[in-house]
Amino acid sequence: MKYYLIAGEASGDLHASNLMKSLLEKDPQAEFRFFGGDLMQSVGGTLVKHYRELAFMGVLEVLKNIRTIFKNIDFCKKDLIAFQPDMLILIDYPGFNLRIAEFAKKNGIKVHYYISPKIWAWKESRIHKIKRDVDQMHVIFPFEIDYYENKHHFPVNYVGNPLLDAIHQRAKVVESDFRKEHHLGIKPIIALLPGSRTQEITKILSVMLSVVDVFKEYQFVIAGAPSKSDEFYEQFIGSSNVKFINNKTYDLLSISTAALVTSGTATLETALFKVPQVVCYKTSGLTYYIASKLVKLNYISLVNLVMDREVVKELIQQECNQQQLTKELQLILSEKGRVKMLSDYKELHEKLGGVGASEKLANSILGH
Repeated sequence: MKYYLIAGEASGDLHASNLMKSLLEKDPQAEFRFFGGDLMQSVGGTLVKHYRELAFMGVLEVLKNIRTIFKNIDFCKKDLIAFQPDMLILIDYPGFNLRIAEFAKKNGIKVHYYISPKIWAWKESRIHKIKRDVDQMHVIFPFEIDYYENKHHFPVNYVGNPLLDAIHQRAKVVESDFRKEHHLGIKPIIALLPGSRTQEITKILSVMLSVVDVFKEYQFVIAGAPSKSDEFYEQFIGSSNVKFINNKTYDLLSISTAALVTSGTATLETALFKVPQVVCYKTSGLTYYIASKLVKLNYISLVNLVMDREVVKELIQQECNQQQLTKELQLILSEKGRVKMLSDYKELHEKLGGVGASEKLANSILGH
């Protein structure tokens, strides 16, 4: 069969590449053409455009590059018709992918969508486009089943969470070697995951680092984002008890005792590595005000959203300060706090359904 896939960012490239491997196992004659990245290209097929050419984040950047974005959409539509795939597989990236889904549906191409747009958080009106243009939605969070099927009467396929696969498949790190390579001492590690965007790092990392002198028996290690240079992070480091490691977040989490984490996918990744955490979120007052009007959620971390209760403490805006962070970090470093959170993480893992999302999805796509 012929498959056309569209992934518009690094995480989509990872999850799409694992899906492609599973499809190849079941359909050895599979022919792939895709918008994606290096991981998808390593599986095989034709890379049409790299996600680096597609990734525009933030209102101003999108407006500045609006002509390029529409050129990419037009190009994709023409390329899709020329290739004539048996099916189109869209991975997350809703601003672009929902436009392509509409076009594909009108042209008789079967549309599968993997990793739903977060319409349960905001832009709920997108449900109308999804119901009209998507033949099968494959979701990765258990609460999405209830949201789609009970609230919007749209059947979906729950395949489990691909992060479980990504973490399960990674090469294991030897702690002694990792510490030696990165000049880490013997002190237990508190990982700092301040996000990947300049604004959120600038707002949150300084608050995270404000507690360093309170916890002198630990060493703090910043997990750097691959999109940022080492020099960018150096401006924040003013203590010998703080280290920085770029683009090795999973390896760092695998040997950490606790973590301070900006809200997002990283909260779920941290939980899956069984690292007790405090969630931090801080942005400009205006941005937060607008977001609070648009986003309809009780929690901001995926851990709490999946569990539908507070498992990890969320320190938001004014609460994200040195005093509160110190208090919550002391709690998760205590034996009682640590045991409680690890017990909740075990329940979270069970709720997510274990490994095998890519294989379940491939079976579903092929009707097995």
